[in-house]
Amino acid sequence: MLSLEVEHLTKSYNRRTVLSELSFIHSEGILGISGANGSGKSTLMKCLAFLARGNKGSITWKDGNSMLNKEEVRSKIGYAAPYINLYDELTISENLEFITEVSGLDQDPAKIADLVSFVQMEGFEDQLFKQLSTGQQQRIKIATALIRDPDILFLDEPGSNLDEKGHELVSKVVAGYKAQDRLVIIASNDPKEIALCDNVVNLTSFE
Repeated sequence: MLSLEVEHLTKSYNRRTVLSELSFIHSEGILGISGANGSGKSTLMKCLAFLARGNKGSITWKDGNSMLNKEEVRSKIGYAAPYINLYDELTISENLEFITEVSGLDQDPAKIADLVSFVQMEGFEDQLFKQLSTGQQQRIKIATALIRDPDILFLDEPGSNLDEKGHELVSKVVAGYKAQDRLVIIASNDPKEIALCDNVVNLTSFE
């Protein structure tokens, strides 16, 4: 079982403190990170995924009793966020094929087709990413996060720009991961998304 322990994590940018002495433990169910805009939700997500480094404190991931290093954690992660963009000049299929390649996975057209269908974008496979609406782009970002079938799924503002069916998709993804006892971490200020979580870390803005 994967588990996470954060101890006294502090993160500052120049003179602005974003996270201060944050500590929590999470091992089962869905972890939510809530807070107003500017409270550090995305910063915490990046730190947990080792995409950013804290100024102080520690982040420890374990698989059972075995501690995981940064590379091992990163190999288990799928990450969807508004600030992670795909290639505008590539089609949906080409973007997913590229992510498959750089992830070291075998190309599987059937898997990509199933994933496109799962995120409700069937029929748009040959559409350039830049030609999609923001909601459609968000669906494809979720697809790229799922393509590696990750053990740890990071969803930063997953319902951003999504319609009702899109929000249902997010709920379906989260429920599926929970049923398989895999970890999902959701950063959001949407009460409906936070309601999907079993454990919630509430952040306070230092602005």
